[in-house]
Amino acid sequence: MRFRDRAEAGKRLAEALAGYANKDVVVYALPRGGVVLGYEIARSLHAPLDLVITRKIGYPGNEECAVCAVAEDGDMICDSASASQMDQEWLKGQAEKQMQEAARRRQVYLQGRKMQSCGGKVAVIVDDGVATGLTILLAIIEVRHQGPEKIVVAVPVSSAGAAERIREEADEFIALQIPTSFMAVGEFYEQFPQLDDDEVIRLMKKL
Repeated sequence: MRFRDRAEAGKRLAEALAGYANKDVVVYALPRGGVVLGYEIARSLHAPLDLVITRKIGYPGNEECAVCAVAEDGDMICDSASASQMDQEWLKGQAEKQMQEAARRRQVYLQGRKMQSCGGKVAVIVDDGVATGLTILLAIIEVRHQGPEKIVVAVPVSSAGAAERIREEADEFIALQIPTSFMAVGEFYEQFPQLDDDEVIRLMKKL
């Protein structure tokens, strides 16, 4: 299965999440790519849309493959085996750099507004796909701080390894496909352009 674009993937996920429509739900998207899907889902469920901003730290020379993920508040999770072999000063510097970028995005996208609380509600965490799963796993930790009744992770596509890890941490995991062969999220989309800040701001203002 290939999706035409992120908007189509978001609409398909919204169908899978239809049982949560008009309930006490907060949708959290991972920017930038996840915001397109989050917008479609929040609109369909009649739920507010917010952001959970977790940033991956890539391997030197292969930044798309995450070795760690860091959140706005400094929480960090890593692939422990790989991270332990890296220069720890380099890793610390990368974590600080990504925390600064997370703070910048919060300010630019939401004028610095703090994450909306989902205490006692259903939190739906959305991204455009999952490779290693580190950013989603950290997003679960960040959202869990808010005391939700339930955490649902919803993605169009996930690697098998990431799906197994997410199922252990989320209360519910919805993936429209978990292929046996997985190289990159983009291979499952016909159109998978990089989004810019302006597109994220535009979508966040529409809800």
